[in-house]
Amino acid sequence: MSIKISETLTFECETGNYHTFCPISCVAWLYQKIEDSFFLVVGTKTCGYFLQNALGVMIFAEPRYAMAELEEGDISAQLNDYQELKRLCIQIKKDRNPSVIIWIGTCTTEIIKMDLEGMAPKLENEIEIPIIVARANGLDYAFTQGEDTVLAAMAHRCPEQENLVVDKHENENKSIEKLFSFLPAETRKKTKRSIIGSKNKIPLVLFGSLPSTVASQPSLELNRQSIGVSGWLPAQRYTDLPILGNDVYVCGVNPFLSRTATTLMRRRKCKLIGAPFPIGPDGTRAWIEEICSVFNIKPQGLREREQQIWESLENYLDLVRGKSVFFMGDNLLEISLARFSIRCGMIVYEIGIPYMDRRYQAAELKLLQTTCKKMSIPMPRIVEKPDNYNQIQRMRELQPDSAITGMAHANPLEARGINTKWSVEFTFAQIHGFTNAKDVSELVTRPLRRNNNLENLGWTDLVKER
Repeated sequence: MSIKISETLTFECETGNYHTFCPISCVAWLYQKIEDSFFLVVGTKTCGYFLQNALGVMIFAEPRYAMAELEEGDISAQLNDYQELKRLCIQIKKDRNPSVIIWIGTCTTEIIKMDLEGMAPKLENEIEIPIIVARANGLDYAFTQGEDTVLAAMAHRCPEQENLVVDKHENENKSIEKLFSFLPAETRKKTKRSIIGSKNKIPLVLFGSLPSTVASQPSLELNRQSIGVSGWLPAQRYTDLPILGNDVYVCGVNPFLSRTATTLMRRRKCKLIGAPFPIGPDGTRAWIEEICSVFNIKPQGLREREQQIWESLENYLDLVRGKSVFFMGDNLLEISLARFSIRCGMIVYEIGIPYMDRRYQAAELKLLQTTCKKMSIPMPRIVEKPDNYNQIQRMRELQPDSAITGMAHANPLEARGINTKWSVEFTFAQIHGFTNAKDVSELVTRPLRRNNNLENLGWTDLVKER
């Protein structure tokens, strides 16, 4: 089999299957991000077993999520779904009193046509707690798209711009306080004064779930360019959701939020800033530059700051320069990670990705092409919904130095002599912004560093003999 690497980006689509985690796993990070929320996953025992394994058994903590398990009677429509969900939500209100309850629909609710959207408004009026319905089933969505459906549903609940003009500054002050709550009190006051003093007149809302310590970094970087962030979707608390409207600009921080971006543009009439994503020093610089261009601000010191970060990563760059990597496709971060890998000097043979909205990722794809030309590296092929069997055949031919893959394929590939890295680790790691560039480099280079250590111990020779 002969495989030719094109000099231009080529797009292919294979089987249409999603070889990824179930999207209901988004609960793992969203319930921690939205501190006053409660997630109720409506599904079968299989969904419960998956969540238990994915999130771990939490003995000393009380996580703000639960399973509404569907039995045979529910599935055959012999029982009253509304009454059972009402009983559970009343119990949740009594025990936890959240500001919002988020129902996560699973594959089973799709198959039996369970009318969650119809039941939610009626029950919301009865128990007087907002209920948001998000479809996160594995039939239609890939791993990280669970967050996308939740944020798209939550965007409908954000307050209208024209109704809250009077309270705008008060809400922004609260958002700033929440965002930088991890800082010491005196530092927090100085940061708040600095942001308010430099705030642009046009509201800017960033969307994407990031840990509070990570979310503060893009806000500070934009503040250095005299651009203030008026809010985040999601906010740390449901009651602090950002104000949306015709005059609000929105910008995403993750490439898997295309549905949220569409909702913000079409339903909430916001203006979307199409930028690369702030992953790696190059992506972060390009992301800030694009936002600055929209606000007619000339960026200050970004190129120098990016260069300093690259210089601090030189030890990692020496390790990966000239090495090859193959992305099998799992978490929809593949385009951004491939672009970062190429900028580090690696050769990317193939970028497998479960789903890609080319409009939402247009700026990232353009940066990928620019990066390949700058580094004089062949353009990778992009395969949407890749067939794993076909990918394995191509990997046997190409023999990449490492592969970024889902957990299910890591051990079989390792047994065939290919270094692997779990793509799910990039989902949970802190990889956004300038300051987290080292963390991304750690993850990308770990398979190669591990292999070098094994060679030093003489273990790789032993494996080959066996």
